[in-house]
Amino acid sequence: MLISRFARQKYQFDLDFFRPDGRATFKDYSAARRFAEQMSVHRADPVPASDIQAMALLDEVLRILLRQYELQNPGLLTRALGYIQAGLGEPLDTTLIRFIEEFPPLAVAGGVVSAPQYLEGAADGRPHRQIAVEELLLIHVSNQNPAIHPYRDLFDDSPLKSPAYDKTLTLLGRFLSHQPPFSGSAQRSGETLLDLLTAPAKASPYSLEGQLQFIIDKWGFLLGESFIFRILRGMDFIREEVIRHAGPGHFKPEAPVPTYGGADYAEYERFSPDRDWMPRLVLMAKNTYVWLEQLSRKYERWIQTLDQVPDEELDLLAQRGFTGLWLIGLWERSRASQRIKQRMGQHDAVASAYSLHSYDIAEDLGGWNALNNLRSRAWQRGLRLSADMVPNHMGIDSEWVMLHPDWFLSLPNPPYPGYTFNSEDLSDDGRAGIVLEDHYYNHSDASVVFKRYDRSSGETRYIYHGNDGTSFPWNDTAQLDYSKAQVREAVIQTILHVARNFPIIRFDAAMTLAKKHIQRLWFPEPGSGGAIPSRAEHGMTKADFDAAIPEEFWREVVDRVAAEVPDTLLLAEAFWLMEGYFVRTLGMHRVYNSAFMHMLRDEDNAKYRSAIKNTLEFDPQILKRYVNFMNNPDEKTAVEQFGNGDKYFGIATVLSTLPGLPMFGHGQVEGFHEKYGMEFRKPKWEETPDDGLIRGHEWKIFPLLHRRHLFAEVEAFQLYDFYTADGHVDENVFAYSNRHGDERGLVIYHNCYADTRGWIKVSAAALDKNSGQLVQKTLGEALGLPREGYAIFRDYTSHLEFIRPCAEIWERGIYAELAAYHCHVFMDWWFVDGEQWAEVHQALNGAGVDSVQAKYDELFAVKEEEVAEEVKGKKPRKKAAPKTKESAKKTPPTKKPAVKSEKASTASKSKKTVTVKKKEVAVKKPAATKKTSATTAKKPAATKKPSPKKTSTTKKPASKKPAKAEK
Repeated sequence: MLISRFARQKYQFDLDFFRPDGRATFKDYSAARRFAEQMSVHRADPVPASDIQAMALLDEVLRILLRQYELQNPGLLTRALGYIQAGLGEPLDTTLIRFIEEFPPLAVAGGVVSAPQYLEGAADGRPHRQIAVEELLLIHVSNQNPAIHPYRDLFDDSPLKSPAYDKTLTLLGRFLSHQPPFSGSAQRSGETLLDLLTAPAKASPYSLEGQLQFIIDKWGFLLGESFIFRILRGMDFIREEVIRHAGPGHFKPEAPVPTYGGADYAEYERFSPDRDWMPRLVLMAKNTYVWLEQLSRKYERWIQTLDQVPDEELDLLAQRGFTGLWLIGLWERSRASQRIKQRMGQHDAVASAYSLHSYDIAEDLGGWNALNNLRSRAWQRGLRLSADMVPNHMGIDSEWVMLHPDWFLSLPNPPYPGYTFNSEDLSDDGRAGIVLEDHYYNHSDASVVFKRYDRSSGETRYIYHGNDGTSFPWNDTAQLDYSKAQVREAVIQTILHVARNFPIIRFDAAMTLAKKHIQRLWFPEPGSGGAIPSRAEHGMTKADFDAAIPEEFWREVVDRVAAEVPDTLLLAEAFWLMEGYFVRTLGMHRVYNSAFMHMLRDEDNAKYRSAIKNTLEFDPQILKRYVNFMNNPDEKTAVEQFGNGDKYFGIATVLSTLPGLPMFGHGQVEGFHEKYGMEFRKPKWEETPDDGLIRGHEWKIFPLLHRRHLFAEVEAFQLYDFYTADGHVDENVFAYSNRHGDERGLVIYHNCYADTRGWIKVSAAALDKNSGQLVQKTLGEALGLPREGYAIFRDYTSHLEFIRPCAEIWERGIYAELAAYHCHVFMDWWFVDGEQWAEVHQALNGAGVDSVQAKYDELFAVKEEEVAEEVKGKKPRKKAAPKTKESAKKTPPTKKPAVKSEKASTASKSKKTVTVKKKEVAVKKPAATKKTSATTAKKPAATKKPSPKKTSTTKKPASKKPAKAEK
């Protein structure tokens, strides 16, 4: 692009930027950066190099189009010059000489020749007069482009303004308007040359990126593949500069409804098989340092190392139903990370839990001996320990940075000329110094690299910080180079080391190491860059990238762990719609499901039901591999997001009863509000546990965790639509059932501040992998109910029992009335038959009671007697739980109970009109059998059926036997 004499003097540009004709060109992007830096010295605001590069590309494209037009119209500029000369006369030479003086070729600028002398010459067979007219036209077009007005001083034509200059432009425009139209447009014809040259600015007046995209769309076929790649890179550079100076903005995690298929890399089914304990895992997360501090306060003694964790605390976790303990921040951390945080004002901070020095248990936590002690005691209580593995980066002063600097993404020179490294050396290692880029400390630049210099050899590298493209770089980390096979193998060996010590591994930010995102972030294809500043110029084509990384890294990890350290559960923190790919194709055992927290919190209930339905239709096995949570270390606490009332317990119930892995956050059960940063050594707030919330968990949630086996699998899982009386589906109601052997569970939850009522009967479609067909089931079929008799079941939310006719459930489903955030969990199903049970059903009229058997006893004064036939599948008596206000309330006879069959009364009356009476058989739960805890999975011992009290009107039909209760 032609640069004015004024701009060259103002910015003191180096002469090596310029061609002999005075045009600035850039052999690579680093040259554009140097050009922009020289401008920035003389301006209040820095000049983005991407804008300079984009302007140069625009100028090149316009010249290519002009050449193409000349090929279609030979002698164009000769005729144009003659037309202007005829209309203007002698002032034309004066105008062209003045133009050459303001936009001088190097020979004129250096005083080698004068402007009039230059005008009389020629270059490459073209008269300088024609060249001057062409350049005048392009300068005029540039001055009309709003997108490049911030840099108008580079090509400002104001000094040329005169009647002769204006008339020259008028005559040139008039001449071009009468020339043949350009025939090289892919979209329309009839454009003059002036239309052609001004089209990008008219299409996208204020966006250089938009103008470059317009050029690709309209004229890409004329430019050739290599030039298109340059334009795509130019667009990448623009995106990078936005991130560099403004940051990526306030990143708000999104939870879109998952869809399947259409991935960049082939998706196929290759799930990793579960060991028997994996589906029943319930995970509790603890920030290790904060937890030890809280335990010290709780037990009133110093608890500083892992071996000092009290047995009572492990007992408590096991009693509550947790089977896994994720200890966050176990590894030896970066000392430089701590120094950075303290310099930035966090005086009591430890290093970030994800800026690691090495994969050794931190010495101030007791080291490996302390871990071995805790692990042994935890295992005695059925608790497996979990640790993080941070695969994509290490601490900036880590052992690997010291020993293997070539394992990290680095450059021999700073990526930006304006980067300086004059701050303190953060390394206390004698092998190498570590210095952050100066702009990091005031956040005036993204500061994507730090400086490592070898103290012995003096070798200097500029190593990239870890980055996922959604925030500023993690400036206490160093990014590993996954394009190198030796790096991938070193990380795999580290993962195997972690697996030999922890049966559960959580991989931090695992999605960043899927092939598509390694390339997007660090080696972007032309046109797909812009995620991390300065990486676009180091991009690769997809073919080159696939050659460097032929296999998905995570698939190799999964296969190696399965072969070398089996019985290890691999859990991936993965977002960006890659959840299904991570478990189904890459083989991770479990993957984060952020949609659970975001959608249920925001009551995007239709979206979350769609998410479940889409998964069931594609492959139900994905559903069981989700990690569901109400908060995680990167989010606000559960009590902040869900409160501590009915909504919290409703969502916690769904968390505990959906297929997948339930994960509870640090402080969630206690109702703590503080979000514990990864650098916290202790909590900053003085909080006391919410006793009411804890008791609510004991009443409603912990019993469900002990029954996790009933809800963990997906083979019998069914999701239902909740139909209101007007025939519409209430998307705010989550209704689903599951089975495990002879155990059944039915959950109904209303996630909305409103009342609703309706029926559930038919399930949503789910893929039957045996037949390949989508299948729906009725509620009776899904639960495996008998066709006759009555079903009795307990609601684990209210701890009341209900009785319903099995025939009604088969024919119509189950009716429910739900208040705001109301929830039912129906378990402990057992079955009875006979007219006396019909009378019990009629007497209760749909209401719940502490014990349906007790109601039977009340009505018929049943005595304990032996009967000939053993009753199978009876529900064991349980120790009476303390009544809450909810369970103590009596249902008024005039009101319909919260869960009540509309058919209940008519069904009962029809039973009474039967003229042939059968001998009534009562199925009584034995008084001698102690009520087992709801938190145990123990099968009750077989008991005998007692015979109901006979009446004079009851006769035994000769050919009939008493109906059996189903197992």
